[in-house]
Amino acid sequence: MINWDLVKNLSDDLKSAWKSGKQVFICGNGGSATNANHLANDFLYGISPKDGKGMKVQSLCANIAVNTCLANDTGYENIFSNQLSTLAESKDILIVFSGSGNSPNVVEALLKAHDMGMKTHAILGFDGGKCKELADNPIHIPIDNMQVAEDFQMMIGHILMLDLKGKNENE
Repeated sequence: MINWDLVKNLSDDLKSAWKSGKQVFICGNGGSATNANHLANDFLYGISPKDGKGMKVQSLCANIAVNTCLANDTGYENIFSNQLSTLAESKDILIVFSGSGNSPNVVEALLKAHDMGMKTHAILGFDGGKCKELADNPIHIPIDNMQVAEDFQMMIGHILMLDLKGKNENE
């Protein structure tokens, strides 16, 4: 059901970003937004060695003032892409979480990331939607239940965290 080679690709890209000081951005809606916040914390702090630092990572869902301002002023579909325009650089990483793969703001984030030369990953449920075609590395779990799709996001995220923590401890 899960293509583990794609999960390994994401892990390798995260490790590379961590080592090179590139940033990682994560986004989603609803439960997927909460998962983005949770995993941003895990990648920032949970993988860091006691005497070192974690990954440069931000959840684009975390700042409610920014998100509501952008939604009001530019449209909800632009809340993530506008943040990327200001915060991200070429070769940074975007990870999107989406049950359907069709959320307009997540689709716009992927389009903006591509325009900026970012590497894009997605963890998707249902049929993967538009995001499955747009992401460089779409991890698609063909499950027709939003809650289970969100559970897979967290499961894969925690596997990534443990893998990164293990890679760090073994170096």
